[in-house]
Amino acid sequence: MSADTAYATNGNPRPITAENPMGSEEKFTTNGNGLNRNYLSDSTNGASVANAYPPGHPAHQQGGYQDFGDWGGNPLAHASSVDSARLPAFAGYLQPGLYKSPKSNFGNPAPLGLSAFALTTFVLSLINFNTMDVSEPNIVVGLAFGYGGLVQLLAGMWELAVGNTFGATALGSYGGFWISFAIILTPGGFNISSAYSGNKFDLALGFYLMGWFIFTFLLWILTLRSTVVFSLLFFWLWLAFLMLGIGYLVTPEGGAPNSGLLKAGGMFGLLSAFFAWYVALAGIADDSNSFFVIPVWHFPWSVKGREAREKVGNKTERESV
Repeated sequence: MSADTAYATNGNPRPITAENPMGSEEKFTTNGNGLNRNYLSDSTNGASVANAYPPGHPAHQQGGYQDFGDWGGNPLAHASSVDSARLPAFAGYLQPGLYKSPKSNFGNPAPLGLSAFALTTFVLSLINFNTMDVSEPNIVVGLAFGYGGLVQLLAGMWELAVGNTFGATALGSYGGFWISFAIILTPGGFNISSAYSGNKFDLALGFYLMGWFIFTFLLWILTLRSTVVFSLLFFWLWLAFLMLGIGYLVTPEGGAPNSGLLKAGGMFGLLSAFFAWYVALAGIADDSNSFFVIPVWHFPWSVKGREAREKVGNKTERESV
């Protein structure tokens, strides 16, 4: 049997035979153009290839492998085998590039970690912005230990279980950030600030924040081939760390940190929190609980962006013939 006809036409998986060693996972070519795609048929009911995508992925909205609508064609068209199949960058899964479909028996931990990060960042940023003259960050200690710290750290470890190195690095690190920041802020618990005299504590805190600025900037670079909202989340965050770090580093002897820079850091922190909630929503919403797909806007130079342009170009050529 040729490659062009090596898939079942009735939606049922084929048995494993000498001619069909792949069983229910069969290859077929795309109109003879030499690009292999994987038609992943469900082992019990012959479900379409959309089931190969994680819940909430745009492919679920298109109904099978024949039509992928405005999402730029079947992203599995770049795969040559099941082992090398990659899905395009998806913010809701904290995946900045092509990635393997996650395990079907394991949930998506990214929205949990993003929500924990967003809420804790939201509260601290309001305080940094001096909202309603509230400037003491003590209320953040509980959030930083419990939600932004422990819960986000656990989500990062679960990202390792689903094979997402970027998500594990980001969520695990920021979970550690919140725990360490809570230790610094704990009143009378660790006596960290009392070990410094004059403005030295503010300067040391500036060093601490600038380190996180560098780390976040590195993560941001890795999002530039993914989606707009995913990249902006880290863009606002590294700006927040930069403003806060400089604000503490310019503290004069016997004075206070620069209030204008702290407010700027608070503003960028709020933007980062809202974008984190948005990305979390994109990871939770799917066709089982939402009436619409949460748009994440792929960059034009990303894999999906190039596929979309090629699809538009091919459609224009067909119409002109």
